[in-house]
Amino acid sequence: MASSSTEGLVPITRAFLARFYDKYPFPPLSDDVSHLSAQLRSSSNGLLKEFPATPSEELLVREVDLPAPHKLDENFWKNREHIEEILFLLDKHHWPSSLKQQSTAEDIEIAAAIRELLVKLRNTLKTLELFQSQQADRIFNTVMTYMPQDFRGTLIRQQRERSERNRQAEVDTLVSSGGSIRDRYALLWYQQMERRRQLAQLGAAAGVYKTLVKYLVGVPEVLLEFVRKINDDQGPMEEQRHRYGPSLYSLTNMVLSIRFFLLLSWGRFDERKLQKEKVALLEQAVDVYTSEFERFLTFISEVFANAPFFISAEDAGAVESRKKDDYKEAIVPAGKNYEVSLTVESVNSYIAWDFSLAQGKMSMDIGFSVEYVSPSGQITMILPYRRYESDQGNFSACMTGCYKLIWDNSYSTFFKKNLRYKVDCIPPVAETPQTAG
Repeated sequence: MASSSTEGLVPITRAFLARFYDKYPFPPLSDDVSHLSAQLRSSSNGLLKEFPATPSEELLVREVDLPAPHKLDENFWKNREHIEEILFLLDKHHWPSSLKQQSTAEDIEIAAAIRELLVKLRNTLKTLELFQSQQADRIFNTVMTYMPQDFRGTLIRQQRERSERNRQAEVDTLVSSGGSIRDRYALLWYQQMERRRQLAQLGAAAGVYKTLVKYLVGVPEVLLEFVRKINDDQGPMEEQRHRYGPSLYSLTNMVLSIRFFLLLSWGRFDERKLQKEKVALLEQAVDVYTSEFERFLTFISEVFANAPFFISAEDAGAVESRKKDDYKEAIVPAGKNYEVSLTVESVNSYIAWDFSLAQGKMSMDIGFSVEYVSPSGQITMILPYRRYESDQGNFSACMTGCYKLIWDNSYSTFFKKNLRYKVDCIPPVAETPQTAG
């Protein structure tokens, strides 16, 4: 099997990333972040002294005293969770009963302020969701540029799409069964950890990718080594956490302080109506949080987009590798067919192919079809006959036995076809059953 040359490549280490991050210092957060967070905590503590926490509030009381999570991506999920919890509290259905009536001028002012808060927080939530989606796609697509661009890469993409559908189904089931926002985000974070494990498995060709291990030739070892270690506590990403974590941790603590203050205020509203200065504090805090958090997202998006986590595919020699990588060649004479038979031993194995014709005026196209031949000799058409210049595809076999891949040049009277192809039967690529998080 051909392999990529890694001569001259620089391992992506923490020290290597540190030199890059020196070019991207994050402008400090506004002093208002720490100042307003402290004011919110002080106001919350005052409410707790006058009205002790209820059993339903105890969980959040404990959480506000904990440090922010260490990993950056967990902080992004935590910010999403807290924003959604705040939006839940600000929804009119969850207002204190006396506020719903809006019987006083003060209540009307509070209701107007809430509408402004809702708009700002919803916009920030959308920005965060888009950021996370783009980062997930960017990392996966960057890794996939190193994968041979034939059926192996296609199968890995299909595996990811299948995994994402399964994860979304898990979330939908939880929501439909009455799961809380906290429950949903616990599941979402568990799923994020599963994605990270799968990325490490791809680097090690283990777990769900174990059956593809022999099909991952052509991938530079420096890439696989990085993918295996990308999220280790002292791995390459630790430098990123060191540089940008403190700012993100402050924002995580701030949004938690906003949520905590609002939860306590709502629970005591009928006894201790929210005073005008406290409403102003809440408005200022949300304004500062949303503007600073969106500024951080804009900055970190640029850092992530330019970070030299992965060398280029061309530098890694992957393009040249693909040209040499286990392709076979055959001459299909005029008026003749060329067949390859594959034996499938396990249901849900993949029959995969990738072929093209040598460039030239005489190699216009060639017929291609796939048949299943039963033990009794009965033929079932799997892929109907069609003429191609090239094609790449796969299907999951629903029966064991013999499959024939047939290239047809019988319609040509004079011209042979120079066929370059790769075919294989790949064992089932099945996900490891997930255990409860």
